[in-house]
Amino acid sequence: MRKLLKIIGKTVKWVLILFFTSSVLMVLIYKFVPVYITPLMVIRCVEQKMDDREMTLHHEWVPLEEISEHLPVAVMASEDQRFLLHSGFDLKAIQEAIDYNKTHPGKVRGASTISQQTAKNVFLWNGRSWVRKGLETYFTFLIELMWSKQRIMEVYLNSIEMGDGIYGAQAVATEHFHKDASQLTREECALISATLPNPLERNSAKPTAYLLKRQKQILHQMKFIPKFPSEGEDYDPNTVSGGVYKK
Repeated sequence: MRKLLKIIGKTVKWVLILFFTSSVLMVLIYKFVPVYITPLMVIRCVEQKMDDREMTLHHEWVPLEEISEHLPVAVMASEDQRFLLHSGFDLKAIQEAIDYNKTHPGKVRGASTISQQTAKNVFLWNGRSWVRKGLETYFTFLIELMWSKQRIMEVYLNSIEMGDGIYGAQAVATEHFHKDASQLTREECALISATLPNPLERNSAKPTAYLLKRQKQILHQMKFIPKFPSEGEDYDPNTVSGGVYKK
């Protein structure tokens, strides 16, 4: 029995070492290499096949410099307004979500940051299990430690699901607006951001009244989000009308 436990202990030890080493290596590689495929893209293709639908995958990596300057601001306004201030986890938003969920039975408000969403999109799968959330926390810590905010945003805008079989800024710009990501207007970026909680049901090419209302809300919030800074630079508080970024 003791021998068996010793073998199990050694096996677990080497599995953990292998996981830690490979995960750090992957994060390091993706610090420099474009992310051309993610687990979610593969999962969606399998789902399309199982539903007897044509497999579609629209994705084209483009550098952050070739994406409209309005899109980082729009997704921050919509998804993570303190992205440039936190280290991967927005503790204030988490507490607000806990308080909201306590007083609104049947409704769930999340507090997932752009960093957390990036970690999930690139390294993990969809789901609400504690195992996946634990791994998401781990990978969020790694990318915040090893990547810049600019790299996190670049990967996020290139990998996030933005429609049925559509991933990333260039793909949604081409498929829904018939232009390059660099040409997206402020209004179009706000509309795209309005779909992100559920891009399979919310279509930026065919916006509903609710989506247009959400677009207006995001456009208003964008006034309080600074112009996204370039690599190595800090944000400029003079580019906001107020809020947490106004020093």
